[in-house]
Amino acid sequence: MADTFHRNFFLAGPAGRLEALLWTVPAANPPLVAVLCHPHPLFGGTMHNKVVYQAAKALHLRGIPVLRFNFRGAGQSEGVHDRGRGEQDDVRTTLDYLATEFPHRPILLAGFSFGSLVGLRVGCADRRVSDLIGLGIPVDNSDLTYLRDCTKPKLIIQGGNDQFGSRANVEALCATLLEPKRLVIIEGADHFFAGQLEKVRSAIDAWLDERHPRGPAVHTKS
Repeated sequence: MADTFHRNFFLAGPAGRLEALLWTVPAANPPLVAVLCHPHPLFGGTMHNKVVYQAAKALHLRGIPVLRFNFRGAGQSEGVHDRGRGEQDDVRTTLDYLATEFPHRPILLAGFSFGSLVGLRVGCADRRVSDLIGLGIPVDNSDLTYLRDCTKPKLIIQGGNDQFGSRANVEALCATLLEPKRLVIIEGADHFFAGQLEKVRSAIDAWLDERHPRGPAVHTKS
């Protein structure tokens, strides 16, 4: 098995340092790179959240370098929670880092729950981001209508019993979005996809098989 490189470090963020973890792969020229945004820090969300971890693993096993980070005030990141405003600048900091570390590589931006609300807004507007994945989007009590103007490929994965984003509300929103788009409802799953994270990984794989077909197999340890 090929070696996998895990790098823990701090980024210079707008409100102080941001704790980050980069999984890289042996490939010198990966097809794209990715950043994942975690759920709400005031409710225990960090980059080590199970949904975020499994999404990162799905990407990493495809030979995609993956960056996870803690928003301001979470984990060892400095600063205080800013209700999604300053957190958008945190996301931009990670995009700046990836654009420097992997120049000219398209960036996939994924977010779970609060991370989708904040991250996808930044990703829609940033030209360096080519693909978007929203996991458990909190559409019941948050405004995600900005997605209606986004022309980038979008994958939305939602639990059929998500308590923060009902099937009806997610389907109504997705009906208004521009192509290319895909909505995957995981039947019986709650907001945290408890017991069904393998289906989340499969949905990500199926979408990326179409968007970015696999090259030679990459074997990693994680």
